[in-house]
Amino acid sequence: MNIIEVKNLARERIKGYCRVCPECNGVACRGEVPGMGGTLTGSSFIGNVEDLKKVKLRMKTIHSAKEPDLSFDFFGKKLAMPIITAPVTGSAFNMGGYLSEDQYNKAVVEGSLEAGTLAMTGDTGEAELFDRGLDAIKAASGNGIPIIKPRETDRVIELIKKAEAVNPPAVGMDIDGAGLITMALKGAPVSPKNIQELYKIVSSTKLPFILKGVMTVEDTIAAIEAGVSAIVVSNHGGRVLDHAESSCNALRKIAQVAKGRITILVDGGIRTGVDVFKMLALGADGVLIGRPVIIGAFGGEKEGVKLVLEKMKNELYQTMILTGAKELGAIDDTMIV
Repeated sequence: MNIIEVKNLARERIKGYCRVCPECNGVACRGEVPGMGGTLTGSSFIGNVEDLKKVKLRMKTIHSAKEPDLSFDFFGKKLAMPIITAPVTGSAFNMGGYLSEDQYNKAVVEGSLEAGTLAMTGDTGEAELFDRGLDAIKAASGNGIPIIKPRETDRVIELIKKAEAVNPPAVGMDIDGAGLITMALKGAPVSPKNIQELYKIVSSTKLPFILKGVMTVEDTIAAIEAGVSAIVVSNHGGRVLDHAESSCNALRKIAQVAKGRITILVDGGIRTGVDVFKMLALGADGVLIGRPVIIGAFGGEKEGVKLVLEKMKNELYQTMILTGAKELGAIDDTMIV
């Protein structure tokens, strides 16, 4: 199986929900939420891709970075790459249901692990779908990261305790899910959190806590004050707020105040290992990958996920050779324009 075969199969299996376009840029699927698109005009999804395209690399070939080190230390887990699978739920209403929730979670958790990294699993309005993610992590000996929607605070804490039972390396909440249409359709209350609520949630666990959906310097500072271990700079793939700032542009400013203080992850518009490099140069420590992994899972289950992630890893490796980066820590903004 190769990437072309995976994409061709995925195109048939997600028909009506994703076109598996030659360029996954949000144009053809604008407004298709539920589905794979961006909300309303699709501007936020499209902006993630277009703004990242504007970042250019400075090619450098007189150096000694002949065999770059891509290893990534993530809360005690040594990963083969700084690439983690993003949390996704709702196979039936977002992707058509060719894969059941159990099959999807199994594909991403096992495929990510075989590629040398980890998958995050998600949460949605149907409470049992969170449990399906935990089942997949448990089957993989705790090698996965459960992410919870910003439900009522006590409910979040309850789900954290349930997540702790599968022994993951970290747990988190995608606070950007506060505006998800799919949650509202299922009658599941979600909302923003103030700093006191966030502190209560973070303090409820000894696991490293990841806060996904941070897009401003102000929220970054609040997250640090609340004790989070990592943030994900993310506008939820453009699925919750139209005309939102792109994640790569937000990352530039956030990294100036948070680099070295907490782990910085980012998602949104990342399609290749070159894009991964750009995000690292803009200040991220690692990235999350969503839509490309979904296509991998639907086109080839765990083998398809592994192919997608390894392709990105190889592209990042080549980019590091051609920019003079010996290791991830050597990638910085002097390597981009």
